[in-house]
Amino acid sequence: MTLYRSLVALGAAALISGAALAANPAGPPFTRLPDIAGPDGHWDFASWDVAHGRVIVAHGKDVLLIDPASASVRPIGKIEGAHAALAIPGGDRVLVSSGHDNTVRIIDSVSGTQIASIPVAGDPDATVLSPDGHTAYVMGADSGAISVVDLDRLTETKRITAKPGLEVPVLFGDHMLAVNDEGLGEIEIVDLSAGRMTATIAMPGCKDPTGLAYAPQFGLALSACGNGKAALVDLQSHKVVRLLPIGLGPDTAIWDEARHRFLVPCGKSGSLVVITLSRHGASVIRTVQTQTSARTAAFDPVSGRMYDAEARILVRPLTGDVVALEHHLARRRHDQPRTDTRDRGLAGAVRTEQREDASLRQPERNVEDRAERTVRGVDVP
Repeated sequence: MTLYRSLVALGAAALISGAALAANPAGPPFTRLPDIAGPDGHWDFASWDVAHGRVIVAHGKDVLLIDPASASVRPIGKIEGAHAALAIPGGDRVLVSSGHDNTVRIIDSVSGTQIASIPVAGDPDATVLSPDGHTAYVMGADSGAISVVDLDRLTETKRITAKPGLEVPVLFGDHMLAVNDEGLGEIEIVDLSAGRMTATIAMPGCKDPTGLAYAPQFGLALSACGNGKAALVDLQSHKVVRLLPIGLGPDTAIWDEARHRFLVPCGKSGSLVVITLSRHGASVIRTVQTQTSARTAAFDPVSGRMYDAEARILVRPLTGDVVALEHHLARRRHDQPRTDTRDRGLAGAVRTEQREDASLRQPERNVEDRAERTVRGVDVP
């Protein structure tokens, strides 16, 4: 994931519900439930912990465990530049990539203590786990190498050479991995059994691809591009099927298997794009307005809720000027309305991408940061 400068953060999160998005495009795009304040800091990838029913967020110097049921936010671990954080199936362990010291850390989510620190390829970032939870594939973003980590023996067993610029990976087929290359605007195909890169997929019209999701029923992947497009790609034939319009500034793409659709949060445009997939093809059925910089998300496949990172960011240069940018970490439900006000959202700080807005680019010595906490909510209609 692209490195961002965290200026200051203030945020809240809410459950946002869209009833039958495709069937009712004229209806309200979302509603909010009461918010929960969370800590400021560097927020990166978010993921959903199925076994424990919680959101896990890579949070710079630690990892946040967010329990929507109890409305609690608990930090664990001590990390050097957390990028990706994932629950390891079959227990209470959490894996987090630590970008500043080229390690992945294994954390006990109950005690919050570190179990292991495992050296990996340089600039470890996005990570995917094998379905059985025994192996992690860690993308070395700048080094262009993929570390294969044995989660039972807690060691790197292999390092596969790819290309620099690695972003989000997906697993597909038998022992195959596809990963976006942001710098080259392509997808790289890796044979994990052979331990080597076997192909590249050019994506004309797609610039700076980041998020990637895979629909196994269709054999198609969706690559979220930085120029307002998403590339639908056949990973077997190595061809782009078509380009679809999305918003600007995505960092995540999600496949909702139960509903046969992709969800693409776009941070710069402040929108969530819903793309359905069927035997008739792919189509954008809804664009929901969210908040600017809501670009990364976790998804609960059972409930259909999406948790996307948003925050209000305040930047105060020493000149006295104040630049404000609002975000929230919001929960969205796409299958039916929800009016249970016991379900709550979550506040969170989100880092602002320097390249997105020149008005937010301030030399570090010229910025005085100020953080606040607010709680916001709107009842679900």
